[in-house]
Amino acid sequence: MSEAPDTMTGAAADGTQETDWLRLDPRTVLVRVVLFSGVLVGAALPVTFALAGPRPLWQAAAWVAAGVTLALLADIVAETVRLRRTRYRIGAERAELHTGLLVVQRRSLARERIRSVDLTANPLQRVLGLVKVRIGTGEHTGGSDSTLELDLVTRAEGERLRRELLARPAATPEAPDHDPSLATLDPRWIRYAPVSFVAPALGGAAAGAVMQVSEWFGAQGEVIDWIGDRFQDVSIPWMILVLVLLATVAGAVGALGLWVEMWWNYRLEREPGGTLRVSRGLFTARSVSIEERRLRGIELVEPLGVRIFGAARVDAVATGLVEDDADKHADLKSLLPAAERAVADRVAAQVLSEPESPTGAPLAAHPRAARTRRVRWALGGVLVPVAVLVLLGLLLTPVLLYVAAGCAVVLGPAAVLFALDAYRALGHGVSGAYLVTRSGTVRRATVALQRSGVIGWTVKQSYFQRRAGVLTLTATTAAGAGAYDILDAGRSEGLTFAAGAVPDLLAPFLEPVPTQDTQDTQEARSTER
Repeated sequence: MSEAPDTMTGAAADGTQETDWLRLDPRTVLVRVVLFSGVLVGAALPVTFALAGPRPLWQAAAWVAAGVTLALLADIVAETVRLRRTRYRIGAERAELHTGLLVVQRRSLARERIRSVDLTANPLQRVLGLVKVRIGTGEHTGGSDSTLELDLVTRAEGERLRRELLARPAATPEAPDHDPSLATLDPRWIRYAPVSFVAPALGGAAAGAVMQVSEWFGAQGEVIDWIGDRFQDVSIPWMILVLVLLATVAGAVGALGLWVEMWWNYRLEREPGGTLRVSRGLFTARSVSIEERRLRGIELVEPLGVRIFGAARVDAVATGLVEDDADKHADLKSLLPAAERAVADRVAAQVLSEPESPTGAPLAAHPRAARTRRVRWALGGVLVPVAVLVLLGLLLTPVLLYVAAGCAVVLGPAAVLFALDAYRALGHGVSGAYLVTRSGTVRRATVALQRSGVIGWTVKQSYFQRRAGVLTLTATTAAGAGAYDILDAGRSEGLTFAAGAVPDLLAPFLEPVPTQDTQDTQEARSTER
């Protein structure tokens, strides 16, 4: 954060004239007031019905309408003042923003530190031709000092700012007929939406929303009675099964709609100067830029449902993608939605500018002890609740004994299958300039990380790992999740791999173990002396 002159123009330290201060678009007030009015109307309905209990409905509606009107007038005044007190400029060395109602905030970012300029626009903003511009440095500061938000400017102004702030000299001149597009939307990819983890979550959310809205209107009991009447001749297990299926169908439909909203008009392209740009969105348009010099690798993600159908998603492993809590749910790292594995490998290779994707390289298998550990964890996760049910059945009712037996018969084999699949997923290796590691079964992830981007190794070995002769290696990096694990690798093989994958990083801490041949050689040399 730094001070800047209050005048509309200023002079730089070297005597050159800075650019003029600019204002946000005046229609910003309209957009914010419309959005705030929608929130007020949504809150007014339950408040009206809540106040209508002890008094007539028209009287409650009049009180709520008066409160909504006053709130809207106050919001219009506040937004108008905010607009007049907000200004920005892009100078030769700094991007500056002045804003605030009672407390004026003066913030600026050095141009050389700016790493991202992202544009977003909701449906109303798109109709008016406006966008929100988010300028970031890619630093994890835990606050807002590393970002500037211009809310809102015209789309043309947003594109100009993005091009100007991310302008970098191209390393090599591109051919005139060069196609910058790396991937575009294939409508067939939508078939992977219902098999993602989003579908059951949306199904549960839909069921919860029905019960919550019915409670607002005091009709939750009627809804429960209506559901009971529909299933009065059906046993409880079948009723639960039907309700779960209905929630699953609702979740699948919701997942399809969410996929269309998120990925419509999707396009991944490489811009001059070494910038990857992802643009997508049906109602809310998003444009995310990632400098290739911040890219440290890629992550190929295969959730269980998507993996069954032979598909995978591609995420970027880059520095500075998550800047605050608001960004953690924005999928800024997603470069490609779930697509065929061949397509995902091709896009990953193009993003990394490699002839073949490192994620397809053969990986070293892990020792059998890793499989034994996973099978034990799986069986332990089943036996503990089964033992609790057996104990409760002996103390309370024999019915729980049958439940325990059913859980053991159904969950036991399933747990073992998941454990074996998790073991088969384990692997690590080196592919050219990349360190590759793979793990997971419900969410299998294959990470290709630049070996030059590894800044440290963490070696962990629990008591049970020591007995099994395995250990966990964690590659530390400044990008992505910050650390990537190689789980349950063989003790000597894992350390040798880590020392060879990133030379001179772990080798000083390793002590060679003499073999029989080296001992014989040393004895022969001492005898000669």
